[in-house]
Amino acid sequence: MEKWQMSLWKSVCDVDELADRFQLSAERLRAVAAAFQFRITPYYLSLIQNKGDAIYRQCVPDERELEGHEDLMDDPLGEERHAPVPCIVHRYPDRCLFLASNQCAMYCRFCTRKRKFRTPMCVDRKHIDEGIEYVRAHSEIRDVLISGGDPFLLEDDRIEYVLRALRAIRHVEILRIGTRTPCVLPERITGKLVAMLKKYHPLYVNVHFNHPDEVTPQSAKALGRLADAGIPLGSQTVLLKGVNDDPAVMRLLMQKLLAARVRPYYIFQTDLVYGTEHFRTPVSKGLEVMDALRGWTSGLAVPQYVIDLPHGGGKIPLLPEYKCKADGSKLTFRNYCGETYEYPDM
Repeated sequence: MEKWQMSLWKSVCDVDELADRFQLSAERLRAVAAAFQFRITPYYLSLIQNKGDAIYRQCVPDERELEGHEDLMDDPLGEERHAPVPCIVHRYPDRCLFLASNQCAMYCRFCTRKRKFRTPMCVDRKHIDEGIEYVRAHSEIRDVLISGGDPFLLEDDRIEYVLRALRAIRHVEILRIGTRTPCVLPERITGKLVAMLKKYHPLYVNVHFNHPDEVTPQSAKALGRLADAGIPLGSQTVLLKGVNDDPAVMRLLMQKLLAARVRPYYIFQTDLVYGTEHFRTPVSKGLEVMDALRGWTSGLAVPQYVIDLPHGGGKIPLLPEYKCKADGSKLTFRNYCGETYEYPDM
């Protein structure tokens, strides 16, 4: 058993153990865990400084997950109806999502696929092969995002099986992998894994960090191994109430990611997922965060703020309003400091 597998095996999955650690009601915790399973790696657990802090909120089950709301859905992005075969979600014209794993190192409490906590999807060799055949049969697909679950929870040879098969398809130009392991299980990014990944360029890896305290020396080392292998890294962050809905916190996170050679890619408005209402913020808060990034830090540290529209509508970017007025051929804009400037239009 490799070190990362041993660490995963030691993860906290027991209600009584978690209740004792944080002085929680085991009965109430058990009720939430019955609906949405939990698993917290020893590494991520060690990042919690205080009960209720930003790290705690992302991993420890909360009674509010059982609260309903009329706007919330099990599958807000309409993935199931865009799944021609079990492992594929094909929403966009030239790219698809390949769900290669049914496991995560940690079950984030805000997950957009929270429905799969209740009835975990089965991903076996037959499903993988069906997904590969679907991509092979659809020549419009030039970009495949391998996700899950977390693909890096698979053993190296199983990851390579998928990468090798997809790279052999002539019309597939880009391979991407979405993973949270550098954040929650950095031991997984081994030299052996990285040496294998290098064989399948152009390959991109999107990682997932939500708070500056997640960017540690251990996670930075894992990210560095991927970057040293020539793998471009992008980050995806979810705007979460009580975690990162503070402009200063978000700015620091983006700066720390950039210093770790990760290009901030998206800040997602929280999806309308059943069991996540307590994490949602108004869109105005996201625009406030973006206002505090652009101009106040490097443009490289400014991601897109997007809403992934319900029912499979796709991602749309949102920006603060910088145009103040239009007067004939003159446009008036405000800059990041709130100062106004005129610009002559054509």
